[in-house]
Amino acid sequence: MQNLEQRHISLDAMRGFAVMGILAMNIIGFAMPEWAYVTPAAYGTDTLADKIAWAFSFIFIDGKMRGLFSLLFGASMMLVIDRAAANGESPAQVHFRRMAWLALFGLAHYFFIWFGDILFLYAMIGMIAFRFRDWTPKRLIKVALIIFALGLALWGVQFGGLQAFQYFATRPDASAGMAQEFRKLMASADLAFNIAPDLALHRGSYGAIVMDKFDAWSTPFIMVLQSIGETLPLMMIGMAMQKSGFITGRWDAADYQRWAKRMVPLGLLLTAGLAVWMAAVDFDRITALAIFYFWGGIPRLMLTIGYAALLILLIGHYRNHPMLLRVAAAGRAAFSNYLGTSIIMTTIFYGYGLGLFGDVGRAGLWVFVLGAWAVMLLWSKPWLMQYHYGPLEWLWRSLARGKVQLMRR
Repeated sequence: MQNLEQRHISLDAMRGFAVMGILAMNIIGFAMPEWAYVTPAAYGTDTLADKIAWAFSFIFIDGKMRGLFSLLFGASMMLVIDRAAANGESPAQVHFRRMAWLALFGLAHYFFIWFGDILFLYAMIGMIAFRFRDWTPKRLIKVALIIFALGLALWGVQFGGLQAFQYFATRPDASAGMAQEFRKLMASADLAFNIAPDLALHRGSYGAIVMDKFDAWSTPFIMVLQSIGETLPLMMIGMAMQKSGFITGRWDAADYQRWAKRMVPLGLLLTAGLAVWMAAVDFDRITALAIFYFWGGIPRLMLTIGYAALLILLIGHYRNHPMLLRVAAAGRAAFSNYLGTSIIMTTIFYGYGLGLFGDVGRAGLWVFVLGAWAVMLLWSKPWLMQYHYGPLEWLWRSLARGKVQLMRR
């Protein structure tokens, strides 16, 4: 019988690709003011190379790697639940202990390392997703799509309304009162870029950055409410993919090819159209927000599923390739790699480290991304040849199980 690592190399390798891809987008949050992630008009697009870097990331990466990570989280959650049941343990106890400790890791990550944490979000949504563990794949996908559609509709009402307000308030025949209200809205704290304070904060001391996050202590909880309409459906689809054998590579190659052809070309075409739209309106912030939260939702979902199918085909073809095995090792140590990159990148860019915050353009940031990818690929495999888990995976597992886990092989 194949061991667990061999059986689920597709899961591990996909997780490796996802954690590497997430860094390619998170690097903007590490190195630039927060608004730069939403629209390049805010910061960091001074050269043609920067614009090309933005377009590449927006079309091929933004949201898709996070979506893939959400699918994998749901699939891994089902594996843990099924394994607990097979071992005679309580699936609920095992699952909720894991999620509780993950939530604490997430809060520590948010308050003491970086504001862009997703671990707390995953822990909270993972607790909700447990409710659906016994559903059939068909039911999981059906309800997931309903939740996704409802969430998207709510964002559509909010940002579609905002776009309509902008359209009428900026027309030549707009009333003076409407035009004034629009100007007030654009100058409000929610829509003003506020780049200077962000630059000053992150070029300052560690203590000031931490205190700023304690002042915004509710942010992780607000993020759960904002993201549940996308993250929960993706986790549920991942659970269905695990139950059906899709995500562990048990389907026929023709099935994966069919899903990739259905999702990837059209998803990329729609996303490229959104990029052109943004460029045509000079990266207007309201349009950028509407695309980020609403218009980009369906293309992101399509590409997340299409990428999953493509990656499974790739992994199946190159299963024993040395580079793929290194990617799979990076995926097995994804928790350590995710938090490790946060520590390294904030130290490089924040004022208490090298102080490069706001000084590197989008194209130049790829040097740091490629360097971090190299580190992930270099350390993960040798470490896992000596130890059962990555360092933080071992800590999480030991805390969740209430006893020190065997580490060395």
